[in-house]
Amino acid sequence: MEKALQDSICDTSCIGTNADVQAVKDHLVDDMTASDVADLFKALGDPTRVRIIHALLQSELCVHDLTVVLGMGQSAVSHQLRILRNMRIVKRRKEGKTVYYSLDDEHVAQIFKLTLDHLNHLKP
Repeated sequence: MEKALQDSICDTSCIGTNADVQAVKDHLVDDMTASDVADLFKALGDPTRVRIIHALLQSELCVHDLTVVLGMGQSAVSHQLRILRNMRIVKRRKEGKTVYYSLDDEHVAQIFKLTLDHLNHLKP
């Protein structure tokens, strides 16, 4: 077996970590929460949706405005907005016949900003 792999394998007779392992196990997210988190990151895994979120981070916009900003057709933008709305990443409000979209809450903005900060930190 490769040395690096051997070094990463824990001997079953570790001393002093049983309490830590049990504490971690006791506080591990449940399967439903893990699935919900994975779904959120899947929703953020599409470049078009990322661009929509970034646009909405800057300003509330209607579908027409988003089509101009993104250079995409209305049906494509609407489709992506529906996915984001179903995931409760964006919300909408109607003003007459116009529907405006914005980020659902400050948590979405924070997640997005932190991700951008992380990526900027990784750049050489």
